[in-house]
Amino acid sequence: MHLKGFNHTGIQEILDAAGVPKGSFYNYFKNKEDFGLQVIDYFVGYFSFFTEGITSERSLSPLEKIRRILDQFASFFESKDYAYGCPVGNLSQEMGDLSPAFREKLKEALDAMAGIYAQLLKEAQARGEIPESIDPTEAAYFIVSSWHGALIRMKVEKSSEPLKSHLKFIFDYVLKRR
Repeated sequence: MHLKGFNHTGIQEILDAAGVPKGSFYNYFKNKEDFGLQVIDYFVGYFSFFTEGITSERSLSPLEKIRRILDQFASFFESKDYAYGCPVGNLSQEMGDLSPAFREKLKEALDAMAGIYAQLLKEAQARGEIPESIDPTEAAYFIVSSWHGALIRMKVEKSSEPLKSHLKFIFDYVLKRR
């Protein structure tokens, strides 16, 4: 699914990759859509777990935590030859306007991702790292949305340049202390 998309990945491919019989699939999932919705939940859990390891690091400032999160994801994509992208972003593009259930689940996922950044941005404001004029929630959604755009370019260009450009713009312009 990560490489081919939701609609171009068959249940049999999923079963073969997991090494389980078809009957097992239907013990856990009502149908393929239910599976896709649970994939979103799984990724949100992974994203929360991954970022918690960074956000709990006391030696880093809030902005350093955001940079570390984005840098580590960028390193992952580089190790995968600039493939994959974000499952939430990929599914948003593919399924966001086709399925009300996907749309709602994807909105929840984007809200959860932005929520982590918003909390860090609130902490950054409290420490005087970013201006009071920045709305942490709006900035968090901008980070998430622009990151997904950078991932699209990354996949097309097979290059880290879009991710580097994203970081530069976020930290040198959007979150810069004036």
